[in-house]
Amino acid sequence: MILAEIKSGKPDRHTLDLLGGARQLADAFGEPLGAVLLGSGVREQAQALIAAGADRVLSVDDPLLGDYQNDACLAALQAVVGAHRPQLLLFGHTPVGRDLAPRLAFRLEVGLAPDCVAIEPGQQGACRFVRPVFGGMCSAAYVLSGRPQIATVRPMAMSAREPDPSRRGEVTDVAVALDGGSLRARFVERVKAAAEGVRLEDADVVVSGGRGLGSAESFSYVEELAEVLGGVVGASKAACDEGWISPDRQVGLTGKVVGASLYVAVGISGASQHMAGCSGAKCLIAVNTDAEAPIFKHAHYGVVGDYKKVLPPLIKKLRELKSQ
Repeated sequence: MILAEIKSGKPDRHTLDLLGGARQLADAFGEPLGAVLLGSGVREQAQALIAAGADRVLSVDDPLLGDYQNDACLAALQAVVGAHRPQLLLFGHTPVGRDLAPRLAFRLEVGLAPDCVAIEPGQQGACRFVRPVFGGMCSAAYVLSGRPQIATVRPMAMSAREPDPSRRGEVTDVAVALDGGSLRARFVERVKAAAEGVRLEDADVVVSGGRGLGSAESFSYVEELAEVLGGVVGASKAACDEGWISPDRQVGLTGKVVGASLYVAVGISGASQHMAGCSGAKCLIAVNTDAEAPIFKHAHYGVVGDYKKVLPPLIKKLRELKSQ
């Protein structure tokens, strides 16, 4: 079973990725896959979840669930999980998942594996939960006791299936008695941040700059390469800490996790904290003057050299190719 999250009137990317990975686990165990929908007026999203891999959608529709409030969502989720007792319950490692999963695990007195990058099916319904430890320098595998086994899954760690609109499943409306008077917080307002273009975590191409750029002005090289590749600009924590670029551009353990098809790292050493945010890239290209930089251990292609000499001819050649 997974907890589905709805954003802008449709399942968000993390939910679709989660369904793709959970579908593989359910098939390995020979079990059906359920998805829990919490909200107000969200039942219409059930077919999208079925098309993405769910066999059954459990919809809890209540006005108190219209805006996220952890007391209400926790009570509703506990009722659903208690009634259906799934073997495995997965959340995205999102703000909602990080908030609800440990609270639910505590109430059910079961273990929790947070921020997993892989979940491997084991014997008799047990799983091995793999998650980074020591700042991403190594990984550890855990086995949980109790039912359900609960985990949050890092964004991009699983991949969505190609949706099948013809797929059929069961949609069940679940009635849960929620007491508005028992809620300890109230929703005041939602402030939507102004944003232009593709979000960093959703981009197919990301070009990131690090401390090796030397200044904020030198990010113009990164911006120009990103523009010609049709990508977005990212950065290492060091570059953000220097104030060369906005913190919302940070890729890494304490920043954004990207799953780009192409990730170009310019002047980034490749510390484990940064690699935790870009290790899911399908192709990683590194440009660095230090031949011993750790990033070259992860890169599919690497250039040892000064980015001021490497990037301009590359950008020029890319522009020529695009103009043909």
